[in-house]
Amino acid sequence: MGEDRRLRAVVTLAQGMAAAHTPRESWRAAALGACHALTGSFAALSVWERELGRLRVLVNVGDRAPDEAEFPDGEAYPVHQFPEITEFLHERWAGGGEPNAWVETADGPAAGPAGYCHQRVAALRRRGRGCCVVAPIVLHGRAWGELYVARRAGAPVFARSDADFATVLASVVAAGIAQTERLEEARRLAYTDALTGLANRRAVDVRLDEAVERHRTDGTVVSLVVCDLNGLKRVNDTRGHAVGDRLLERFGSVLSLCGAMLPGTLAARLGGDEFCLLAIGPAADEVVRIADELCRRAAELELGEGVACGVASTEDLIGPVRSARRLFRLADAAQYRAKAVRAAKPVVAGREGPDDPVVRLADTPAPPAGERRRFRGRHDPPRS
Repeated sequence: MGEDRRLRAVVTLAQGMAAAHTPRESWRAAALGACHALTGSFAALSVWERELGRLRVLVNVGDRAPDEAEFPDGEAYPVHQFPEITEFLHERWAGGGEPNAWVETADGPAAGPAGYCHQRVAALRRRGRGCCVVAPIVLHGRAWGELYVARRAGAPVFARSDADFATVLASVVAAGIAQTERLEEARRLAYTDALTGLANRRAVDVRLDEAVERHRTDGTVVSLVVCDLNGLKRVNDTRGHAVGDRLLERFGSVLSLCGAMLPGTLAARLGGDEFCLLAIGPAADEVVRIADELCRRAAELELGEGVACGVASTEDLIGPVRSARRLFRLADAAQYRAKAVRAAKPVVAGREGPDDPVVRLADTPAPPAGERRRFRGRHDPPRS
């Protein structure tokens, strides 16, 4: 491959990883870019999981064997079968060498003591491949994993120059992975409440918008549980904000535990003493049951005075839900009623007949200065 073509291949790989929106997209772009750059027929990206002592495959691309999924759930190999990931990087490289790539062929030894040679050679033969180049990936000064590119049996064997080029590609991949990790951390911080570790309001708004769109498209049940933690101000005033923070964290753990009882449910802190659960798919009665369990567990906390809890679900008699804002208004109104009557159980919108007071409260426009607080979301006209 000419120098110009190799340069273009490096640029294409880097651009592909930079354009990725998720780690999976980044891994796939890395493997595809390396496979194309080295004119391979197959490529894989693997990560070294030190705590588990294994090399786990993240993505397989190109001509995959029947047992090679694109994004495998459980394709992993004990590191002792591929000791170069530890021996090469922690002995030779640490001793002043470079993390260079190497080439192996299906003609190599496929028997003998456990070691990477015979394991990789056996895999090449089993999958009809003639040779491979393996490039260690080093991230933040530590072995992160490896880039693996193979060619079909009968194709030209990788040369030393190909291995040198694979080393360059592995460096580009490492830079791309580092960028992806930084973006993921930024996204995580942007959508996470710093005190409790739960999702924050921004995360709820995004997920709820998507959920309501699904409801409008295919009727998916969407339910929202809004909670107001009672007694937080009293705890802050009498025992200090550090103790109040502990109450928020403790209730956050309870909320997370209850949310886990409903698959796919998002547990979030909206701000201050307000929390919520967003359930997409489970039946309304199941959500109410979990909300009731949440109220019971909150009442048993040694700090605070329990929780006021309101529920709104598209499966109940609340009228059409065309926007996230309306569902939020209904759940908020139900929570407001629960707080007003000091209810020990959740109040559920739409379950008190055709003239349900919660639905009426949510759908009655409030004077500009009369709302208890500004409802979240975009403008949504009252239900007719």
